[in-house]
Amino acid sequence: MEAPSHWTLTATSATQAHHRPDHPAIICEDRRTSYADLHRDTNRAAHALLSVGIRPGSRVAFLGRESEYFYTAILACAKVGAVLIPVNWRLTAAEVDHILGDSGAEVLFVESEFRHIVDRVGIGLPDLRHVVVTDRPGDPDPGAGMRAWWAGSPGTEPPGPAARPDDAVVQIYTSGTTGRPKGVVLAHRSFFTLPAASRDAGVDWIDWLPEDVSLISLPGFGIAGLAWFMHGINAGATNVVMRVYIAQEAVRLTAELGVTITYAAPAQLQMMLDEQGVTKETFASLRKVAYGGAPISESLLGRCMEMLGCDLAQIYASTETGTVVVCLPPSAHVVGDPRMRSAGLACPGTGVKVVDDAGRPVPAGTLGEVCVRTPARMLGYWNLPEATSSTIGDDWVRMGDIGYLAPDGYLYLCDRLSDTIIVAGQNVYPAEVERALAEHPAVAESAVVGVPHEEWGEAVHACVTFLPGLRATPRELLLFLHGRLAGYKVPVAFHVLDDLARNPAGKILRREVREQLRAATASPTPSPSV
Repeated sequence: MEAPSHWTLTATSATQAHHRPDHPAIICEDRRTSYADLHRDTNRAAHALLSVGIRPGSRVAFLGRESEYFYTAILACAKVGAVLIPVNWRLTAAEVDHILGDSGAEVLFVESEFRHIVDRVGIGLPDLRHVVVTDRPGDPDPGAGMRAWWAGSPGTEPPGPAARPDDAVVQIYTSGTTGRPKGVVLAHRSFFTLPAASRDAGVDWIDWLPEDVSLISLPGFGIAGLAWFMHGINAGATNVVMRVYIAQEAVRLTAELGVTITYAAPAQLQMMLDEQGVTKETFASLRKVAYGGAPISESLLGRCMEMLGCDLAQIYASTETGTVVVCLPPSAHVVGDPRMRSAGLACPGTGVKVVDDAGRPVPAGTLGEVCVRTPARMLGYWNLPEATSSTIGDDWVRMGDIGYLAPDGYLYLCDRLSDTIIVAGQNVYPAEVERALAEHPAVAESAVVGVPHEEWGEAVHACVTFLPGLRATPRELLLFLHGRLAGYKVPVAFHVLDDLARNPAGKILRREVREQLRAATASPTPSPSV
């Protein structure tokens, strides 16, 4: 697909400012930013970037919570051809140091809350020439320092060549579940292909409308939150940005501002529905809710279908794909429909195939690695050509997930390729065990991992959290799973936790769970039944 010239964030900024100048582009806390204000402020920030030597291809980092100023920084970078590096504010100093050093960031926007991290790592970053503190002590506006930095810069569009759809615009670092985080470089086109292909196909599984009020509940340093915001801006919608996700606040914003669309992780939906006083009327304004990023239990999905009263769409994507590639459409959300266990169908303009170890497509119903082809895919990993070529081959992105395609085209996911547990030569897919555990009436969530075993190679362990007021003993869980799973798949040990480690997108971090258990299970574990 050849991207039209207007598929750029710079064109979006100018177009919306011209056609919808007074319409709210962003609502954050009690501040409203119109499309005209957003265009003017991003122009000023772009001129300020030029004044400190930022040029096309330069890297600019942002370390701070969500606000209109984070997105101002992205659009400003787009207008001068620079690339914005959103940094996860939950990371340690060493992790931030890796991202700033690896990207070669020349300018860093940072909130004062996280300045101490920069002070610890800045000495060893020769490329970092300017640090702009975005806020000011005592000023409730989180962008007071940033506004002072660009004060005096013109509000006109900056000089230079027009942005092109294939120009890099953001560089998002992966969560590092299989090693050091890699910088995924995405172009402008990544934020335009899905809506355009859906419109051309007459499909409205996921859509953004000018009249929408879109709640941004996930942080913009990940592809889910960032892409959801960009799709809303491109449509001319009003985007409600949360500084940090709080379920009670998400419920309030939905009811008071008339939120019509949002994307959330299942855990976030669970927390919203569990808020005191929530009724169907609370969510009366919603027309569509997309969810994904983690498995959803049948019980939670049933509650969502009953309480939210709107279309539901499950999405499957990765940072590398740049956008949603598979969707379980609203029409498939029918209680008892077996398709609700699937990830869904390939989105318009997207190809999906399942391949064996040699990269050859396998027949329907056969397990293999999931690969997708999408015009929104990444340009590549920053300065890692070998990693790029191992992930992208012949325009297909290897997703690292194990699954199969049904004859009707629905994709079913089994697990992460890297998370497969091998017990005495037999593969155990954690997601399958977790789905079985989710059927127990006391289990809220679980994380199943492999722990080294002297005789069997690995043994299956399960970490579980319980629903409020409910409990189950390890023996009760063991008996519950017998008959539901083959013997070698049943965990040999159950560990009860108050909470499970997650990344900012809501995904459970099996890597962290696995490391905790390895430290706690130095002695030999029981032999699994095979």
